[in-house]
Amino acid sequence: MKQWSLGGLMLGSAISLSSCAIAPLPETTRSHPECIKDYQSEVDYFPDKVHITDAQGFTVDYHKHYKIVSVNRPWKNAKTQFQYVLVQCGTPIPKGFQPEQVVQIPVRSAIVLSTTHFVPLQRLGVLDRLVGISNFKDVTTPAVNEKVQKNQLAEVGNAGSLKLEKILELAPDLVTTYGTGNPQTDAHPKLLEAGIKVAIVAEYMESTPLGQAEWMKFLALFFNREAEAEQSFAEIRQRYQEIAAKAKTVNRRPTVFSGFDRKGTWYAPGGDSYVAKFLADAGANYLWADDRSTGSLQLTFEQVYDRAAQAQYWIVNAHSVKTRADLLAADPRYQGFAALGTNNVFSPTAKVNPQGGNDYWQSGIANPDIILADLVKIFHPELVPDHQFVYYRQLP
Repeated sequence: MKQWSLGGLMLGSAISLSSCAIAPLPETTRSHPECIKDYQSEVDYFPDKVHITDAQGFTVDYHKHYKIVSVNRPWKNAKTQFQYVLVQCGTPIPKGFQPEQVVQIPVRSAIVLSTTHFVPLQRLGVLDRLVGISNFKDVTTPAVNEKVQKNQLAEVGNAGSLKLEKILELAPDLVTTYGTGNPQTDAHPKLLEAGIKVAIVAEYMESTPLGQAEWMKFLALFFNREAEAEQSFAEIRQRYQEIAAKAKTVNRRPTVFSGFDRKGTWYAPGGDSYVAKFLADAGANYLWADDRSTGSLQLTFEQVYDRAAQAQYWIVNAHSVKTRADLLAADPRYQGFAALGTNNVFSPTAKVNPQGGNDYWQSGIANPDIILADLVKIFHPELVPDHQFVYYRQLP
């Protein structure tokens, strides 16, 4: 029997859903315009459904008036999973579930603790329901910045320093966040203890760019915006696959390495990571492609230099590096890399706000097709002659 976790509470999932008793209809939901006014047990209240093609970390089972959503890989080496019961408001709540699991939908107000949720919510057409975010300084999404300027959002702090009283004052229907497995820094245990509905969004655990972007469908489930999510993701997926198909035809695949040395450890993408997938789909030969890690590799400078000294390209995925001089100032040994000498060093720092917020880490997950086009522009510019860099830039 699987175990489902809600902030430390372990829940058995062996429930016979077809035989679940039904709780009385909540009176407080009847008056809302998006709620069902005349519940009929034989009606399917979710005619639009999501169909998951690339994401591996969540599933959804539809029932006529509620959905059971499971997050299977909330963080690295997680031994627990999360399960949510999304009940169409104005319909009965199925028995057999803990109150913490039950979320009335569609959600009318939300707080998000990750900037990666902004663009998906915008594409779903529900950004007007956003009432709070972690902080204003990191925001690069224009529509969210507009809400900040109009005083339509509250700052509620980061996972490690939540303004719990402010969150309780806002009384959101839902808080979306992420987890790391550390109860001291994760937000969801504190929020659940305070009686707030929380959804763990674990797109960062996916090992493909399209798998990450498909988590828009996860968010859509809470707002009954399946149709919008299906259409938007289908367009993204088609564009991504068309660009990848162009890159697949190349005869020359230039060598590339990634990362940089940080305090004696070089963090490089694993060969089965989403970054490695990007590089492969962009027609490059990533020098650690034979590795089977989905996360980051921890290497020494010498290990990287031995393999990558003559590599043709260097992708520095660090927002703190703005010029090649910055690299040399950090470590003069970088001078030995051929890519530095030929000016083939690129970084995803084309869209950084004055406070240091980097749009690559904000809207990039929702735009894998654009990131792929940027990378193809680096390695095979002749394939995308009209494309202008959006996230990446060549270090001066």
